[in-house]
Amino acid sequence: MIHTFEIEGLTAQTGDIICTMNGKPDILPGEFWRLVGRLVPGDVDHVAMYVGPAGRCVEAGSRGVISFDMPDSNWNTERMARQRGMLFDTFYGIASPLEGQGFTEEEENEMRMIVARYCLNQVGKPYNLNFLNAETEHAFYCSQLIYKAYQQIGINLNTGLSMEQLPGTNAIVYPQEIWGECMHRLANNVKLETVNNRE
Repeated sequence: MIHTFEIEGLTAQTGDIICTMNGKPDILPGEFWRLVGRLVPGDVDHVAMYVGPAGRCVEAGSRGVISFDMPDSNWNTERMARQRGMLFDTFYGIASPLEGQGFTEEEENEMRMIVARYCLNQVGKPYNLNFLNAETEHAFYCSQLIYKAYQQIGINLNTGLSMEQLPGTNAIVYPQEIWGECMHRLANNVKLETVNNRE
């Protein structure tokens, strides 16, 4: 079944990707995550998949692959932090790899269910610290989980982005690649926050 949920005024459907920036200003753990985010190219530092029903999502983070619930339509990182392994982040927008691809509604719905089922089937697996191995299915980092889920339906979200100062890092699937490769909708409050968070 395909679920629909509103996040910060943007509509997400099963299989859509929630994109966030590490950190949250004005709280100490949030400042720590802002520093971590500076190591990742681009503005998008973390991704999770909306699966439904209600506010249920799946992500790979410090606790491995988990499902968590958004308590309401606001991305309230403080309220979700304990279940997400003390990750503090700011909602950036929603990316939709299937949008604009010309699939029929029936085809798109089937693909959405496949990618959501894939992510749910990985819950309980550990975090992948070997970022250069995006092909393993024994452990996952955030964007690798999304990449592998969409690989199941023939969509490749790895564009080969690399960090200029570290040759060979194009094997890593970065959250920014997923954002940039898909149709996406930016959260209303992000433009100003992006400037402030990256200063």
